[in-house]
Amino acid sequence: MKFKLHINQTLSQLLAQEDTDGDKKITIDDKGPKRFLLEDDKGNQIAIEGTYQLSNLLQELALSKKNKAEFAEINLEDITEDPVKRISRKIKDLYWNGLTRTIDAAGVKKILEDDKIENAISYLYVPAGDSFAFEYFKNLEAANPALKVVQLPAAIAPEYVLSLNKKPGILALALQTKNNKTDGIPFVVPGGRFNEMYGWDSYFITMGLLIDDKIDLALGMAENFKYQIDHYGKILNANRSYYLTRTQPPLYTSLIVDIIERSNPEKAWIERHLKTAIKEYKTVWMEQGKRRTPNGLNRYRAEGIGLPFEVEEGHFDDILEKYAPKYGLSTREFEKKYLEREILDADLDHYFMHDRSMRESGHDTTNRLVGICADLNTVAINSLLYKYETDIAFLIETIFNDEFQYSENTTYSSEDWNGKAAERKQKINELCWNETNGLYLDYNFELNEQHYFEAATTFYPLWAKICTDEQAAILVKKTLPKFKMKGGIAGSTPSSIADVSEHAPTRQWDYPFGWAPHQILLWKGLLNYDFQEEVQEMIYRWLWLITRNAVDYNGTIPEKFDLSISSHKIFAEYGNVGTEFDYITEEGFGWMNASYQFGLTLLSSDLKEKLSHLIDPDTLF
Repeated sequence: MKFKLHINQTLSQLLAQEDTDGDKKITIDDKGPKRFLLEDDKGNQIAIEGTYQLSNLLQELALSKKNKAEFAEINLEDITEDPVKRISRKIKDLYWNGLTRTIDAAGVKKILEDDKIENAISYLYVPAGDSFAFEYFKNLEAANPALKVVQLPAAIAPEYVLSLNKKPGILALALQTKNNKTDGIPFVVPGGRFNEMYGWDSYFITMGLLIDDKIDLALGMAENFKYQIDHYGKILNANRSYYLTRTQPPLYTSLIVDIIERSNPEKAWIERHLKTAIKEYKTVWMEQGKRRTPNGLNRYRAEGIGLPFEVEEGHFDDILEKYAPKYGLSTREFEKKYLEREILDADLDHYFMHDRSMRESGHDTTNRLVGICADLNTVAINSLLYKYETDIAFLIETIFNDEFQYSENTTYSSEDWNGKAAERKQKINELCWNETNGLYLDYNFELNEQHYFEAATTFYPLWAKICTDEQAAILVKKTLPKFKMKGGIAGSTPSSIADVSEHAPTRQWDYPFGWAPHQILLWKGLLNYDFQEEVQEMIYRWLWLITRNAVDYNGTIPEKFDLSISSHKIFAEYGNVGTEFDYITEEGFGWMNASYQFGLTLLSSDLKEKLSHLIDPDTLF
């Protein structure tokens, strides 16, 4: 049944009656009657009732308004649609498109004009080794007076990156030329203020793209990973100038394997990407004294000088106010002079080395890593690199008949990489496994002891297949209940932050916050060890939270959740991206979208039906 409605008239009447808090959304916080009478031009009437249906009506009207039509045909089935089907459909048909970007003539405006660019001039940095791109973007600059294109030097030192903080900008990504036309290879951003390609977000986003048959976009993500390694020396934290000294959790081989499983790339494509993944492994992760430590395991270790540029003024006040009195300055004055490097302080530099390393880990921020990150062989990084080693072995054996020509002088077999993996697995279990408490813990190689902090990263070895069956059983039966909440697993246990000062910043990767990558890696880990009942429960809990929140809050799909209140309303250091929009979200949030689509591929039909009826998980499990 369809209703032909006057768009502006219906919108204004609907909002006047139902949007009582004036935020251009209809949510459970609004105090309207929650009943709106629809009448079309033929006199047909129907009552739209309840927050969910009213917000769906608002969303459909907003989408119709974008087409600049006066009237819209609103399908009643879209208003009353099963919420699970609606969310999944919107992700597939609307949100991925809303998050897709290109850096080229057509897309550069959307990339450059965001709230991170405060200069009158927008800077676009092009790597030294890509002369074609530099010429292309220089031609673009001629037609865009507000655009300044700068070629980076071949060797990028931390001092040079610091100098760019007065003119921050976007880093160019891969171009492609087809039929004599050059375009940027598309990529998908996380959403909201994250309007660039982020390192580990991109892997989880690509999982969602593959599930939704967006194969070309998934291939584009891989090409842009390759471009970053080839031209910037690493998969970047994100393609902004101030991230040039920082990488991100390594998930490139997982992306390659997933693409092969879901599509049919040519052998030459696999060869190109496998060579680049091995190059990244060798040059980014395995250089002794940088991200590789004397015991053979790895750490995060970002370079850079001074404060991380991306944080807002005041973010580090709890640290800076301890140093300012030493120089007889106010906190603000000291911050400015330290930023300008008028004041040099070795102790503070050391603190920020750890801070940048923590941001490189993707867990920015957590009490687990504050002030100590670069001293830790984290469970996370070593699980990810173990997966790299086993992935590379798998690809060499299955795709290249167990003989892979990496370079003119180097040929690898699967045995070479399985050997590296076996050594790492033995070291992880020796140094990071805590039998008494049933946890994998980060290892402080400076103090030669485990760093006791109960974090969700303890489940990474399940995902990477590092555990024995006995260890897996302990993790699932003894440890998982410590993290489990109504809507999924939290970033840490409450006891891990029990001694943190109430005046300290609320760290968003700790309890009580829940994040999509932790859920996804846990689900895959549970499947690896055949914990079928547990995986169904944990998927249901997370999907229930996303669905419940979207139903109650006008389709909102946020960056993260506060699991203690099962809500997107977050009071933490960075707020919550993905919650600010008018009428309708056209993006959701990258890895949250992916977790929803992935979870639905695994959830039983019986639980899907219960999810559609929003049955509380605590009544089911």
